[in-house]
Order: sequence, then C-alpha cells, then structure tokens
Amino acid sequence: MPEIAILGATGYAGTELIRLLFNHPGARLSFFSSESHAGSSLDRTLPQFYGLLKQKLHPLQVDAVPEAVELVFCALPHGSSATVVPALLSKGKKVIDLSADFRLRDPLLYDRWYGRAHPAAELLEETVYGLPEINGTAVQSARLVANPGCYPTGALLALAPLAREGLVTKGSVIVDAKSGVSGAGRAPKPEFHFPDCTENFKAYRVGNHQHIPEIEQELGRLAGEEVRITFTPHLVPMIRGILSTVYLSLKMELSQDWLDSLYRDFYARHSFVRVLEPPLLPETRLVRGSNYCDLAVRCDTRTGRLVIISAIDNLVKGAAGQAVQNMNLMYGYPEETGLTLLPV
Repeated sequence: MPEIAILGATGYAGTELIRLLFNHPGARLSFFSSESHAGSSLDRTLPQFYGLLKQKLHPLQVDAVPEAVELVFCALPHGSSATVVPALLSKGKKVIDLSADFRLRDPLLYDRWYGRAHPAAELLEETVYGLPEINGTAVQSARLVANPGCYPTGALLALAPLAREGLVTKGSVIVDAKSGVSGAGRAPKPEFHFPDCTENFKAYRVGNHQHIPEIEQELGRLAGEEVRITFTPHLVPMIRGILSTVYLSLKMELSQDWLDSLYRDFYARHSFVRVLEPPLLPETRLVRGSNYCDLAVRCDTRTGRLVIISAIDNLVKGAAGQAVQNMNLMYGYPEETGLTLLPV
C-alpha cells in the first residue's frame, strides 16, 4: 500500500483525487500541499471532508514530503510541476503529473504552445503519456506519468481505433468539443464569472488551444504518420463534463457494422470505455462523477463522413480518475480499483 502525497490538494483536480483515493483499498493519503491554504487543516478548507481528513496543508516544498511517500500526484498549475518533479524523482518518488508540463515530447512544441522554455526537458523522453487504454503497458513500469488533458482524453478515445488502423484521412479531422466551467480550474477569472457564463455558450481559443499539439502528437503515434486536426473548444454553462463531436473523412468506404465491431473489439478489455449501441448517444449527465468515457460511432453515408461522439467527466476520466487508473497500473492493482463509481 503506497503512501501518497497530493501537491495542489485544494484545486478541483486535487480535491477530486482526495475523494477517489479516500476509499481506495491500496492507498494511504499522507501529505497534502496547498499554497493558498497552507497552515489550515484539510477538512476546514474543504468542508465536504469535515471530520474525515484533518491533516494539515503544507506549503509546496519538496523537502517537506515525507521520506515514506512513494507516489506523488502533482495537481499543480501548468508550469509549476516541471519545477518540482526533477527533485521528487531524485528522491526516488514516482510521479503522476496532472498538468501539461510533461505531455509533449518535443520541448520546442512546449515553448511554442505554452510560451516558455521547458525547465526539465531532459525528462520528456522518458515520460509515459498516461492514457491507459493506449499506453497501459508502458505505464506499469513508469516512474513519471503525464496524465492526459481532459479535451485530449475525449478526442483520442474517440479516434484511437481508426488511427491505429490507418483509416484517418490527413487534414480531415474536426474536433468540436464543449466543456463545463470547472475545466478552467478553481482560480477566479473574469471570463468564468457566473454572470458571464450562465445562459451563454461560446467558443474560445479557436485555432490556438494548447491541447492541439497533444492530440496531434498522440494521434500521430497511433497512425504512424503526422496528423493535423481542427480543434474548437466551447464553454457551456455547466459545472463538469465534456462532450466532443468528431468529424472526419475515411480513406475507404466502411459499413456501420464494421465500424461498430472495430470499436467494440478495440475497447473490449477496457471497462471504462463504453461503446453505446444505437439509438443511444453519449451525454455528459450519463458519465458525471464517474471514470467512464461513452462513445458512439455513426457513419453518414450521404456525405461520406464519420461522426464520433464522446462524453467524459472532465474532473474524473479527464483528470483525477484517470490519474488513479494510472496509479493502479503502476502498482499492479486491477485497473478498476477505487473507480467503480456509478455515474451520478
């Protein structure tokens, strides 16, 4: 049973990690950090844990992490993880990083899309991209796992079976994704203020969202060739959930039955991906609070395009739940351990 530290414990992803790991039979929560609430107790800062978790919240200092801690979840803002992960690894800790700091293998891409030079570029080559349904075997022996972004999780699970078969036509992929407001994190920002979000629906960061190179990188690795996508994120007035609608042209004509079989076979051993049978279609409410990704594949024979729809909870399968799934792989637990939560 590994002792665990959570850095950034009071953000949305950190809080969700605590919720999931509290009843995990193979985890012992030992250390929590929070820059904004250091010195307070966890249950006073997060009252939903009142009387259950009274541990003190510590400042973010690597030397303060107890020697007995084996695994560290970094639920820190983008740019912060890369400054502490090298020191954690040097102390023999394993790390699952929920930020974007180690997702891109090319440090030049990180510089371009995040506007800063990577402070620990020497670690990028060994980092395992932690999408369990694709890289589960590599995760098992990793000491540093980069937890995928929420948008990339929904998009990649929708496209992975086709990319692996080499069926994605270059330049044809359009990912139209909608996210709840929690995807922006807990720190207040004017554009996510309640009066500006409620009863409103808008696109943002069109053509320059930082998740574009992450999706293209992993699709390219699956397809064995460069893949370019058009990705447009939208903000919807709900707390949590991502619905992605993916459009693409195929390299050949395929029947609906063949596509259904492809997806069912590809995910047959992955219990957190549910390929829905017609007429069911994914909905965010049907995965809320769970680690499931629901998928539906529809062939539009009139236009010759394929439409794939995915739904995830951005804070669970898109963040904390997937991180716990990776932990299970790293420590030899059944992948579903601690995650068999029914959708709310």
